Amino acid sequence: MHRVLPWLFTLLLFAAVPAFAGLKNSDCLDCHGDNTLFQTNSAGKAISLFVDAAKLKLSAHRTNECISCHTDVTVKHPDDNRPLAPVNCARCHERQTESFNASSHGLALKAGHDGAATCRDCHDTHEIISDNSPTSPIYYSRQAETCGACHERETRDWEQSVHGRAVQAGSHDAPTCTGCHDEHKIRSLKGSSTMSISEDVCSRCHASERLNTKYNLPADRVTTFFESYHGLAAQYGSTVAANCASCHGFHKVLPSSDTNSTINKINLVVTCGKCHPGANQEFSIGKIHVAPDGQAGGVDFGSRLNNWTRRIYLFLIFTTIGGMLAHNGILFVKKTAARLRRTGRPVVRMTTSQCWQHFVLATSFIVLAVTGFALKFPDSWLAKVLGSSEPFRRWAHRVAGIVMLGVGLYHLIYLLATRDGRKLLADLFPVKKDALDVLRAVCYLAGWSPDKPKIGRFGYAEKMEYWAVVWGTLIMGATGLAIWLKIDVTQFLPRWVVTVATTIHYYEAVLACLAIIVWHFYHVIFDPEVYPLNTACLDGRISEEFQAHEHPLEPAAETRRADNPRGFEER
Repeated sequence: MHRVLPWLFTLLLFAAVPAFAGLKNSDCLDCHGDNTLFQTNSAGKAISLFVDAAKLKLSAHRTNECISCHTDVTVKHPDDNRPLAPVNCARCHERQTESFNASSHGLALKAGHDGAATCRDCHDTHEIISDNSPTSPIYYSRQAETCGACHERETRDWEQSVHGRAVQAGSHDAPTCTGCHDEHKIRSLKGSSTMSISEDVCSRCHASERLNTKYNLPADRVTTFFESYHGLAAQYGSTVAANCASCHGFHKVLPSSDTNSTINKINLVVTCGKCHPGANQEFSIGKIHVAPDGQAGGVDFGSRLNNWTRRIYLFLIFTTIGGMLAHNGILFVKKTAARLRRTGRPVVRMTTSQCWQHFVLATSFIVLAVTGFALKFPDSWLAKVLGSSEPFRRWAHRVAGIVMLGVGLYHLIYLLATRDGRKLLADLFPVKKDALDVLRAVCYLAGWSPDKPKIGRFGYAEKMEYWAVVWGTLIMGATGLAIWLKIDVTQFLPRWVVTVATTIHYYEAVLACLAIIVWHFYHVIFDPEVYPLNTACLDGRISEEFQAHEHPLEPAAETRRADNPRGFEER
């Protein structure tokens, strides 16, 4: 029995080998080397089955065997009368096949349209070569020929267009079929939105500074379109607003000087009338691509008049509104000063030193916020306001950070080395009563209690904000220095420390800015009892009425007055 088993194993092994294992390319070429061999497909189209061995050796698949692609072929072919299944390109080209299946061609095949283009219709069958080769059917200058096998009218229009003529002149930059419709995921642009046509298709070239400079094209065609009525309507979601192709055409894009162009002056009435019934010659001469400086690419009377109108109104706006601002600003300052003099503010809430510390802290914080978000979002209006210099924004941010850390260090020394500082620290230190005041405030805000909590010099709200500033300064300072000195930091710590520090720095900045706007600005600006501003931030003083209303528990002996700046009671 032990002698029979090896023979049985050998027989089973050979039985498991595919029937086509012995087929070689030469076996297939015995028949397919005949250039008269063809078959007719279900659509009635004659398909050549000839394989040119010489061209096969030059193709991208020259290292493949026939059976690498035709996996279902057997030694009985073609006598078994079983047609071979279409080659599954996805076995090697998975990503490209996935894109193709989502294309207009792939979707048409799924819908049962056998005449839709397949891989071989564009790439050929056995003579597949790189698209960089002039003999490739998808070479830039041969795409029209390849696509024209199915899209004859579109190809004729394209060949007459400025794009087609540029390709024929040897330009590699001019858009071909795949330049607008993409490559494997070929998409039909019929019914596409204005934004899709203008932003995703035409802007690929016409928003390119390199191409506009190289071919002496207007550099503002895209920006001026989106600033026009049509462009603005598209950006706000209109599905019927005109796009680039609505006026210039799709495939047969011609220069305005060509009498066949849809934007030639003799055709403009018809072009505009497609969307604007009743449009006449006077309506059609309006400019679409009006530049920001008021010019419209011409020197006609209407353009010059529009430019001068713009200049006159800009002058009127600056002088009129500027005068109004100056008048009301001065009046506001005078009336505010008079009101403060009438009401009197003898109670000193903040010392001169504390006012200056607050001012420097607030100023550095604002500069940090503005420059920081301008660095994070370089395309935002905030960055544009600061100018185009990224180094300026970066160094302004760093200097403001140093100032904030400096005032923080000074404040620490102030707290420990001065009597006013030690008193300030003691009054700001959280105590048990603060927790009880939070509960009382909840009851008051919910309407469960008629009285709000009574506080001394500082309540829970002010203490929370003060210690939040301390915490935020420490966090922002540490992470900011780590980002700035990342080379030095990574001498001792892994690079991910800087990455995490960057994340903390950004989100802590968002948290701090929102807290200032929502919490601090309410208490010092929008609170009806202090609006439009709690002027204590300017000179540290408040009225006796405000002191008694907001800080009723502050001992009278500790209340500083303008006539007694040391804060001692009169004896």
